[in-house]
Amino acid sequence: MAAKKNNRLLFILLALIVLIGGIILFMPTMAPDNAQNKRQTTEETTLVKVGDTAPDFTVEMLSGERITLSELKGKVVLVTFWATWCPPCREELTHVQKEIVDRFAGRDFVFLPVSRGEEKAVVEKFIAEKGYTFPVGIDPQRKVYDLFASNYVPRNFLIGSDGKVMLTTVGFDAAEFAHLTQTIDGATQTQKEQ
Repeated sequence: MAAKKNNRLLFILLALIVLIGGIILFMPTMAPDNAQNKRQTTEETTLVKVGDTAPDFTVEMLSGERITLSELKGKVVLVTFWATWCPPCREELTHVQKEIVDRFAGRDFVFLPVSRGEEKAVVEKFIAEKGYTFPVGIDPQRKVYDLFASNYVPRNFLIGSDGKVMLTTVGFDAAEFAHLTQTIDGATQTQKEQ
């Protein structure tokens, strides 16, 4: 009797192992991590597309100053939504000072990073710890972010001098970031020539 009971338990245990193994084996093909699904997901969560007029907003900066996007018309503006807890955001921010702020200084260009969903004290502490000197906006209730997207950071919206979105990016990728800086360079060069 005890042997039959042990055999039944062993059979159940073996069946569970096979079932769990099958789930683990097939999970990668079910997960939405391939490039096409990622693209669809980011497109579905992007509310402002290339060619759209960027929605107007006013954001409070850490300094207490308030910046309104429509007042920057005539300049190329890079709006970057990010968060202190986000590893790709942190990676992207390490490139910003040299490759964006310093590179385009003196041109009709504004870098406008906006922290999404975090309180001022958290953002101030992070900026101070990292030693960043560029101005930073805060959007603790996601009022600004929700005009542009419904999910994911970092997100970049490059807005031309005419107020229309020229380029959007999601996440951090070195090649994509290089393309972003080239696009800023081209847009600000075109302004110089006009």
